[in-house]
Amino acid sequence: MLPFLYLLATSLVVFAAPSSVGWHFIQNATTGIVPLEAIVVSPTLILLFDRVENDPLQINGAGAWGAFWNLETNKPTPISLISDSFCASGGFLSNGTMVSVAGNDVESPETEPDMDGRMMIRLLEPCDDPNGVGCRIIEDPNKLRLAETRWYPGSLRIFDGSLMVIGGMHETSLFYNTDPVNSYEFFPPKDDGKPRPAPFLERTLRVNLFPRALALPDGKVFMIANNQTIIYDVETNVETCLPDIPNGVRVTNPFDGTATLLPLRPPLYVPEVLVCGGSNSSDSLPSEQLSSQDPASDQCSRLVLTPEGIKRGWTVEHMPIGRMMSEMVLMPDGRVLIINGGATGYAAVGSVADAISGNSNADHPVFRPLLYTPNAPAGQRFDDKSIPETDIPRLYHSVVTLTPHGNIFIAGSNPNANLNFTVHFRSEFRAEYLNPPYMTVARPSLRNVPKSIPFNHTFTVPVDIPTNLKGRDIQVALMDLGFSSHAFHASSRLVFMQADLAHNRKSITIVGPPNNRVYPPGPGFIFLTIDGVTSEGAHVLIGNGASPPVEDQGVPLSI
Repeated sequence: MLPFLYLLATSLVVFAAPSSVGWHFIQNATTGIVPLEAIVVSPTLILLFDRVENDPLQINGAGAWGAFWNLETNKPTPISLISDSFCASGGFLSNGTMVSVAGNDVESPETEPDMDGRMMIRLLEPCDDPNGVGCRIIEDPNKLRLAETRWYPGSLRIFDGSLMVIGGMHETSLFYNTDPVNSYEFFPPKDDGKPRPAPFLERTLRVNLFPRALALPDGKVFMIANNQTIIYDVETNVETCLPDIPNGVRVTNPFDGTATLLPLRPPLYVPEVLVCGGSNSSDSLPSEQLSSQDPASDQCSRLVLTPEGIKRGWTVEHMPIGRMMSEMVLMPDGRVLIINGGATGYAAVGSVADAISGNSNADHPVFRPLLYTPNAPAGQRFDDKSIPETDIPRLYHSVVTLTPHGNIFIAGSNPNANLNFTVHFRSEFRAEYLNPPYMTVARPSLRNVPKSIPFNHTFTVPVDIPTNLKGRDIQVALMDLGFSSHAFHASSRLVFMQADLAHNRKSITIVGPPNNRVYPPGPGFIFLTIDGVTSEGAHVLIGNGASPPVEDQGVPLSI
């Protein structure tokens, strides 16, 4: 039965294709696994992870649970994994190595032999082959291990190029965090490998899985768990409590809202966080007293993370509709795309009173993405008209990411305990792209961008600019595209760089980020946007490329 359903899902579908310039969806392939984690690892490849569940994509005679998605061919290539990567997290290091951390206990030892992934560290070193030939995940259970078992942790690349691993739980839970890991640790290890106790995580039980962490331009870390927020100083191990998210709205798993650091702009790089969706249900209620029909929050809250901004507190605005398990994608022009999720219910599977088909804790998929313009006047920031609807529900265990081409890759959704094709919200193999209007017009391009760029470095590169673009508005964005999982883009970041276009329009001079705190050292993509039309991204490594922890580089910010 499965092969027939899989083949049926692979049929080519193109819909809402534009007769004129505009946003449009394209469905043109299937992933072969149900991606619940995604990270762009090269100009042509996205690394996808699933759980061990006998997916139709096969490797070594068994179902694969990892794959490279090729952006040129729109086809998956299975990769060999040892441990179960289900509900892991990850990001990049300063030397360009991708790190996947944690995961699930053994699930299918008889059909798909897998190792307990809860302490595992998986590495993908930089690999230049456009098809992923020779690229492999390194796993060594004897040497590459976390200090504690973790499932549902958060992660973040920090100022010294290492990866911070945050919270999670030890053992499987159907809904709340009932066996918490209230600590932080790092890869490579700090503190002789001993986890740091985290009072913040103790205070935010039981709704604190996949904590949302954002790296601030002074090197500190802003964190959200439940409805509480702090700034954490990695160097002094000090937590500073900030105001709670207004109106009791909770935004971490299983009450999944989403969050992002808004684009940083020179010369001051003032940090401001945007938090949207989630639920204002009580976290003291048993899950059996919650409903898949409970409305998600439509609240968006913003906080400027300076002493003055914190004193002013959160400002609140409202989306056109509530959203649970949506995800934010930073766009190269500075807007924020809010996509996926449902209008009611919760994350997790089969744990509320009236789960849909006995499985999905959420209902009423939100098919229309939402655009948010941070710099627009209050009351004019949300646009729910420009983008059409998709016809694919993207609920629990979905992923989305900006691609180096400048469009948005969307895949996954499996609010079920295992693969299931007979329920209302089935396991989803169909991938789709959301194409912005600039994908169907002549676009500017950056040429000969250096592969490695030091901090505070000025460089000039050739550009090609369509004649119809007047060059009145020029933006150059350095972006970490993030690690997508569970309604959050870990390490996602956009830093606008100072840029001057030559009078002859043949070259552009760019000033890189001033230091490793404004942009944590490691990989990124540079996009050029002229008059609202965005180029493809140029893949770069920011900093000296050394392995972490690295010392401070560049120049301090002027206060």
